Amino acid sequence: MAQKLAFKVADISLAEWGRKEIDLAENEMPGLMALRRKYGPSQPLKGARIAGCLHMTIQTAVLIETLTALGAEVQWSSCNIFSTQDHAAAAIAKTGVPVYAWKGETDEEYLWCIDQTIVFPDGKPLNMILDDGGDLTNLVHEKYTQYLDGIKGISEETTTGVHNLYRMMREGKLKTPAFNVNDSVTKSKFDNLYGCRESLLDGIKRATDVMIAGKVACVAGYGDVGKGCAQSLKSFGARVLVTEVDPINALQASMEGFEVTTMDEACKEAQIFVTTTGCKDIIRAEHFGHMRDDSIVCNIGHFDCEIQVAWLNENASEKINIKPQVSRGTIQEALTCQAILGRIKLCILSPLESYRVCYPYPPHLHMKIINSV
Repeated sequence: MAQKLAFKVADISLAEWGRKEIDLAENEMPGLMALRRKYGPSQPLKGARIAGCLHMTIQTAVLIETLTALGAEVQWSSCNIFSTQDHAAAAIAKTGVPVYAWKGETDEEYLWCIDQTIVFPDGKPLNMILDDGGDLTNLVHEKYTQYLDGIKGISEETTTGVHNLYRMMREGKLKTPAFNVNDSVTKSKFDNLYGCRESLLDGIKRATDVMIAGKVACVAGYGDVGKGCAQSLKSFGARVLVTEVDPINALQASMEGFEVTTMDEACKEAQIFVTTTGCKDIIRAEHFGHMRDDSIVCNIGHFDCEIQVAWLNENASEKINIKPQVSRGTIQEALTCQAILGRIKLCILSPLESYRVCYPYPPHLHMKIINSV
């Protein structure tokens, strides 16, 4: 059996740069720093072997070093093929923590990276899971069932992963304790609401450099993520339309000054579309035909089922790559649809860097923007 790599990152020479940014991020994450001061001496996580599958960003680096400061052994992969900040991964790998993550992984490499976090260098398996989206949880339940009895628990970071856990529980397939981080107040407000409010426009502007003011934007869904996105677009001068099936959320949107409409109507008017629902087929083939030229279609979430990407792939007559992970595709002779990010599956945080908030749990924005290529 081949010896396991100690780590695999894009460029270990980026570690010094990553360390400087980690030092800055520590000031923005006082909750984690307080945990280090209070519990570091007692080492409450001693004996924990934590496998993490979470965006390998600067803020996640602060989390990883908090876990190790409290006594845990940690191995890490990213939950997304495009979200890794390579300097953050290098900085953590430099400390001796096994990190398997780099920006631009293939789907096969992504699964390989997760697989490397299962067994630790001493031959002992993981006994705790820190997951974002459920891929690590599913891998252990499907491929490494021999380790399930030794796992103390799973923490799940995002809505998609929480839905996955509830589904597994209903089907009798969840074999370890698990707790829902996503629905905690600090996570749902700081990440879903305030985090997305900061990062949505950062991602769009890094990818396209378009002016938001004066444009019409459509936000599908008015939960915490939708609220943050709508506020962000409005603050940049866009006129925001909201589509929402929940009557209370729709009423909130109306009372907060947004026009509530349907996607059938919004597709004819908006120039920027952001889906935030976590549901399926929100923007469909029939909507693309009504969109204005150079429309930007975005999904802010963990997976891409809200937009019918397969139809876009099949019907784009011309595809032009503008820069890494930013493409522009012509759908009809008179209609061009801009797309942010060059891949469909698991493409979070690519054009943007990340956001920093005074948040006691690691910020890890789910910024995924669907492409049309």
